[in-house]
Amino acid sequence: MLGNPTTIGGIPLPSDTPIFLTLIAIHVVTGVVCVIAGAIAMLSAKQPGRHPRAGTAYYRALIGVFVTMAVITAFRWPDDKHLFVLGVLSLGTATIGRAARRGHWRYWAPIHISGMGGSYILLLTAFYVDNGPNLPLWRELPPLAFWLLPGAIGCPILARALLRHPLARHRISR
Repeated sequence: MLGNPTTIGGIPLPSDTPIFLTLIAIHVVTGVVCVIAGAIAMLSAKQPGRHPRAGTAYYRALIGVFVTMAVITAFRWPDDKHLFVLGVLSLGTATIGRAARRGHWRYWAPIHISGMGGSYILLLTAFYVDNGPNLPLWRELPPLAFWLLPGAIGCPILARALLRHPLARHRISR
């Protein structure tokens, strides 16, 4: 990659070229939208209105995160291929979760909840794996924690949602 390494907000970047920095800016903004919209969708009543609007915003922003990630990792493939895999898994699980709900698949509710929740966990895992070593408090943790903590926190929350949501619980108990 052309350009010189630079650091922004304590995060080292491999290039200071305007194209790369623009990609990073779009990636960060869409990532923040994902985190906020995903949290709103999770915490909202599961009914028409806020939940589906936030879920759609999450999914669309996730596509933006995925596209920018794919371009960024192409520049740094050997070093960032694991981030590409996490991105593919995150978008893939969200796509399955969204399709289950929109297509009213049989047992759509647990598939939707698992897909969207799993996508969010994978998104956060990718963020911490990439940025954890540069973040206050997180930098004190061993590298394995960046891989495991999002899932260790998110999976019990996801399991609780699956056990508590009436449609998911009804489908799981059959």
